[in-house]
Amino acid sequence: MTAVVSGPREIKKVGVVGAGQMGQGIAQVAAQAGCDVIIVDAAPDFAQQGVAKIKKQLDRLVEKGKLDGAARDATMGRLKHGSTHRDFHDCDLVIEAAPEKEELKLAIFKSLGEVCKDDAILASNTSSISITKIAAASGRADRVIGMHFMNPVPVMKLVEIVRGLPTSDATNATVTALAQRFGKTTIGARDIPGFIVNRMLIPLLNEACYGLYEGLGTAADIDTGVRLGLNHPMGPLELADLIGLDTCLAIAEVLHRELGDDKYRPCPLLRQYVAAGWLGRKVGRGFYSYDPQGVKS
Repeated sequence: MTAVVSGPREIKKVGVVGAGQMGQGIAQVAAQAGCDVIIVDAAPDFAQQGVAKIKKQLDRLVEKGKLDGAARDATMGRLKHGSTHRDFHDCDLVIEAAPEKEELKLAIFKSLGEVCKDDAILASNTSSISITKIAAASGRADRVIGMHFMNPVPVMKLVEIVRGLPTSDATNATVTALAQRFGKTTIGARDIPGFIVNRMLIPLLNEACYGLYEGLGTAADIDTGVRLGLNHPMGPLELADLIGLDTCLAIAEVLHRELGDDKYRPCPLLRQYVAAGWLGRKVGRGFYSYDPQGVKS
């Protein structure tokens, strides 16, 4: 007898853990795709501010003629903020977009596994941490998957779908279909640290840091060389500032620790910038300085 694999489930309500830049972007594309969305952050005020920032982003799209007012209002009508993980109790899918810290993500998934309805799917936006390990913490390992969005989420078209060892076919089919409903192109990646994109990207960014550290050129020289010499849309140091130097360091540390290869060893200058609090565009200073609107100065 041929085994029957169930198709994707319909996802109507989505929860988002984390109201930072990635969480806001994920919530925005989910709401624009017609899902009801609730955002929860460890700081409830931050979740409320996240919804307000999404409104500003949509307002800008209306001003530029890329979105009409009715669509903006409908999107905002599907967005709300909550205060605890228990507010996800009726969500069909919850996407975690918390900082790239393993202990934090494991704690979040343990909590979500306890409070979400039994058939809810739990997805992580992690860019490097083991989905299999995260899934084990949830108590529902077959319904956990990686859903790695690129930054900025509303603009970037790619989502990496990462299956842990126990992830079911039904979970994979449902999440892949949802990402495509969001207007994204999906790729499948093995659950190996860094997956596909960051396995290639982080060594590039780290090598650019070494180039600056060793005086090969200025930050502007290095970035211009990559943009014009390799035809990249953005230089690696400017991209690191956009991602967040703390996030870049965290991913590099995971790659170095889990894969055990010194080619992933984080540059001392990257560690120094993070120690100084120069985390990139989000704080106004990284390899470059930025004004309050995030424009490089």
